[in-house]
Amino acid sequence: MPTPTRLLPLLTLLLCACAPAYSPPTGDAAFRAAFSGDGVTWVTGGRACVARAPGFRVVCPNLPTAVDVAWNAGEAWAAVPSAGVVVTLDRAARSVAVGRVVALSSTRAYREDGSAVNYEGTAAVGVAGAPSAAITGGDGADYVLLAGNLRRVTDDVVTEVSAAAFLVALPTGARSADVPTAVTPTGTYRLANGRLERGDGTGRILNSVAHGAGRVGQVGSTIVTVSAEGSIPVFSETLQLLHETR
Repeated sequence: MPTPTRLLPLLTLLLCACAPAYSPPTGDAAFRAAFSGDGVTWVTGGRACVARAPGFRVVCPNLPTAVDVAWNAGEAWAAVPSAGVVVTLDRAARSVAVGRVVALSSTRAYREDGSAVNYEGTAAVGVAGAPSAAITGGDGADYVLLAGNLRRVTDDVVTEVSAAAFLVALPTGARSADVPTAVTPTGTYRLANGRLERGDGTGRILNSVAHGAGRVGQVGSTIVTVSAEGSIPVFSETLQLLHETR
């Protein structure tokens, strides 16, 4: 039976009331990074930057306040909610009108109400409420932090209750972690206790090097980190420092 037109505004209000409210990220949560075979992109203090492999020359275009970044089809994108767009950070300039986006994955942009679009601006499956973070897992599905839980978007299943702050892509999906973490075929890399650690996946640390706060990920066959100040050390898989961009 069709819903009477006069009830639609009321139903909309009820749905909005049930959805978790969005609060812009602050502090460490506002420092986000995304890694791919093309390089690293990050946002901190509202400023979005990109550094492409292999040279990792830093480019930070002049934009309004950005809240998240992601890679899609070789392009680095930033979410600029005040302008209602996602924009590319280098190479050919592109801008897609998407509304007030608050989180990006490599496949979707998520708005304040949890609805989503892809990087062509076409509607995609979303969630009910604003995600605080999003990631595309190794299984190709999107996962979001929503109201403290990790949720798989495609089937709306909670995969972790009381999830931690950082999202980590896995070959079979994604999980959360309490420190910046990257899982690769050669090890699990974590920034913790003032060091960059390489583990074997069971919790055993194989080796580590001194390292400040930042984010970590895999770029090609290298392990790359980025600090909020824009320092980009590049390591071998065994944590030999190859070069560093400042």
